[in-house]
Amino acid sequence: MELKDEIGQFAVRIKKMLPQVQSEDLTRNALVMPFIQILGFDPSEVQSEAVLDFGVKKVKKLITPL
Repeated sequence: MELKDEIGQFAVRIKKMLPQVQSEDLTRNALVMPFIQILGFDPSEVQSEAVLDFGVKKVKKLITPL
C-alpha cells in the first residue's frame, strides 16, 4: 500500500477516534505513534518527550550583557 493511501485511511480512523481522545497519553498512543509508524519509523525508537533544563542561572547568563 502506498504512503498516500495509508495516510488517507489513517485520517478516516482519526475522525472516528477523535471524540474519545481526551488526554495527552491517549493522543500520543492513538494518533502520534501510529502516524510515526506509518511514516516508516519504529515507535519504540522514538522519544516522545524530552526534559529540557533551562535553569534561571543559565537564562540570566544568556541575557546579561558581556
